[in-house]
Amino acid sequence: MTHAPTDTSPRRSRRAPSGRRAAAPRRRRVGRWVALGLVTVVLAAGGTGYWLYRDLDGNIKGVDIDDAIGGGRPEKLPTSGQNILILGSDSRAGANAALDKGKVSGARSDTALVMHIPEGRTKAVAVSIPRDTLVTRPACAKSDGTEVASAKRVMFNSIYAQVGPACVVKTVEQMSGVRMDHYMEIDFAGFKGLVDAIGGVTVTLDEPIKDGNSGLDLGAGTHRLNGTESLQFVRTRYGYGDGSDLGRIGLQQKFMIALLSEIKKQDLLGSPTKTFKIADELTESLTTDSDLASLTELAEFGRSMNGVDPASMDTIMLPVKYDTQDPNRVVAAQPQTEQLWEALRKDQDIPESAKKSPAGG
Repeated sequence: MTHAPTDTSPRRSRRAPSGRRAAAPRRRRVGRWVALGLVTVVLAAGGTGYWLYRDLDGNIKGVDIDDAIGGGRPEKLPTSGQNILILGSDSRAGANAALDKGKVSGARSDTALVMHIPEGRTKAVAVSIPRDTLVTRPACAKSDGTEVASAKRVMFNSIYAQVGPACVVKTVEQMSGVRMDHYMEIDFAGFKGLVDAIGGVTVTLDEPIKDGNSGLDLGAGTHRLNGTESLQFVRTRYGYGDGSDLGRIGLQQKFMIALLSEIKKQDLLGSPTKTFKIADELTESLTTDSDLASLTELAEFGRSMNGVDPASMDTIMLPVKYDTQDPNRVVAAQPQTEQLWEALRKDQDIPESAKKSPAGG
């Protein structure tokens, strides 16, 4: 569904009056969280930009999560802030096929995190869910209406492929008791294209990465990664640390902070061409809940996050322990996990005890 800008009246010039220096800081604040917010300002400002706006707007795929899940969702508390489930999909379809030579077909949630933005929206908490976590999958309906029964000891990252994104949201809500206000998903190609469009991302490593599968070979120290290298970086497993998925989560969180910080510091409004390229790359590979499935809504959401500084973001891994029946899998550790979810439900600070995982990582 295409959404047109609702206001086509002339906008005030973004150039500051002579002698004032407030414009550049303001532009940086606007660009802190979501580059799409910038695109709306740039493209919706004039009539000639309307067609570009429509093109980008039509790129975004929407999923009606509320309708797909139905009843029984956790209550939305007035003090619970905003909660967003973000998935990185390892789909091999379309442009993604050239980025992964493996034999795995279909798509799974290669990366999953719950982003919690407390009331006031000046900070954020990102909770990564290990893909090897065994969970109870609730009864869900596929996109074609087919009912899938509940199942225990299901690997978390398989739910996306088996039943679809709405069931992933439902699973997270049932295991956490936290209502997800929004859902966002980006695939391989979109992730690579976004990094290339902003000119790369800088990361610093305390120890080297040597991944024989992907060819990624980075020494300890600081590196500027392009899109392909960044994709290798967040997906590497056996070439870093103990080779576990838990170790990889640390790299993913490090990269996420670096990416958000890069977007924050770039003066994207100073380069409409670059802004359009970023938005085009991202929206082509972006799926959201239906409430966010337009540039207008994404822009409004992005503007509401202006005060969130990536440098102050708290990154946590869901506390897990190794499964007693299968040492290659993990399960939620208690009471740490419940302490974590309770803090998010009540919009409270995360207890230090809930930041520690018995399985490490």
